[in-house]
Amino acid sequence: MNEDKWIGIDEAADYLGVNKDSIRNWIKKDSDIPAHKIGKQWKFKRSELDEWVKSGKSAIE
Repeated sequence: MNEDKWIGIDEAADYLGVNKDSIRNWIKKDSDIPAHKIGKQWKFKRSELDEWVKSGKSAIE
């Protein structure tokens, strides 16, 4: 399986072990979460989420 395919908010929330509201809040709060708007949907790459978590920016509640 391609680890770097685009995933949606549901999968990103599962991947990070948080709920979808947390992801939406991070997007709203401009926490530098690597979210990309594709059409009307937010999409993410796992590798970018990994980097973001490692950078410590996900620590913002």
